[in-house]
Amino acid sequence: MTTDLVADRLAIADLLARYARAIDRCDAALLAGVWWPEATCDYGSGPVPAAAWAEATLVALRAMLRTQHFLGQSLIDIDGETATAETYCRAWHEAETDSGRVEMEVGGRYLDELLKRGGEWRISRRRYVMDWNRNGPSSCAWDGPLYGTLCRHGARAPDDPSMTGA
Repeated sequence: MTTDLVADRLAIADLLARYARAIDRCDAALLAGVWWPEATCDYGSGPVPAAAWAEATLVALRAMLRTQHFLGQSLIDIDGETATAETYCRAWHEAETDSGRVEMEVGGRYLDELLKRGGEWRISRRRYVMDWNRNGPSSCAWDGPLYGTLCRHGARAPDDPSMTGA
């Protein structure tokens, strides 16, 4: 494997990690940087412009209490300045509803097509595959002897400890 191929694989893995961070921190600027301007997303109901999808998704996520997108293994196939990646993900969400707090967890895969322009990789097309989901009352605990001393909690941008240094 050449040095350039290794560098491209690492750049794509970093891009995918920035996507997860952008979604969970609700960081619109960071999220905009993972897509090419003409990129499309299809989460199961047909392709839409990625910029419009991102805007609507951040509105929905900001209404939730917290989220965490965890990326698993990626199969990345690079062919010059184009690539495909299949990346496993688990997305956990906690939201307040009329009947109390609920947790929603989804397992699926991102099927991405990527382009390298000017030395930079970005997503040009994403299709999402949902493999499973689980929903129910929230069991999240924030106090007591086990969790009460863990005082550093994740937050939306710009208040997250990774951004504030707190």
